[in-house]
Amino acid sequence: MSGRFAFAKGLKEVRFLFCQTGDHSAATRSFLTRAYPEMKKTNPSIPIMLREAQGTIPKIYARFERGVEKSQTLEGLSDQQIEDTVANLVKQNAA
Repeated sequence: MSGRFAFAKGLKEVRFLFCQTGDHSAATRSFLTRAYPEMKKTNPSIPIMLREAQGTIPKIYARFERGVEKSQTLEGLSDQQIEDTVANLVKQNAA
């Protein structure tokens, strides 16, 4: 996973939304438990926010320069699929 989460130059913020107890968010919680330390270590100046709310469908938001925001649902994905989705989203350019 080394360098896998090197965020795009124009990325300003990453937010994860998920349910703290629901089965539909289990893979997201597992992914974050495993990958958050690496993401934060690789990108110490980028805010990585974790938002838990009962019944919330797991989703990631990436906010880029000029307020451009992209999102991707994480529902139904495995831990590895979530890793691939996150890595692709945070490496995109806002253009």
